[in-house]
Amino acid sequence: MVKAGDSIPSVELSVGAPDKKVKLSDELATGKGLIIGVPAAFSPTCSDSHIPGYVTSPKTKDAGKVYVVSVNDAFVMNAWGKTLDADKKSGITFAADPGAEFTKALGLDFDAIAAFGNVRSKRYAIVTEDGKVKSVHVEDVPSKVDVSGAEKVLG
Repeated sequence: MVKAGDSIPSVELSVGAPDKKVKLSDELATGKGLIIGVPAAFSPTCSDSHIPGYVTSPKTKDAGKVYVVSVNDAFVMNAWGKTLDADKKSGITFAADPGAEFTKALGLDFDAIAAFGNVRSKRYAIVTEDGKVKSVHVEDVPSKVDVSGAEKVLG
């Protein structure tokens, strides 16, 4: 599992459409950053509390470049982003990890076949600085928001 001091995996994610690729290792190579991982776009905990906490927090702007990553397709992530942050005031980018490659590279995948039909991401928040992991906040139970919530991660 990813830990402080690790480099961000060099794995392509999709933003907005399947052909629009981004590597968080490149995007977060300099400055501050935050990667928020969730089990599923549009799921109750993700949509009702976890991500809205970051969208509405005034401290999110101080976190640097912020990405929400989920094992979903780019169209779903794009639609979810529009639902949670229609005016894009938060500056958060919603990125798709459709094959769970980024999630697996972090060691934050879990078997969610019974609930979602495939492997999914654990719920987490990773604070980065200059391309390195500064801190990792992973929930023990994917349906709960405690250590990975905005109030704990952003202070």
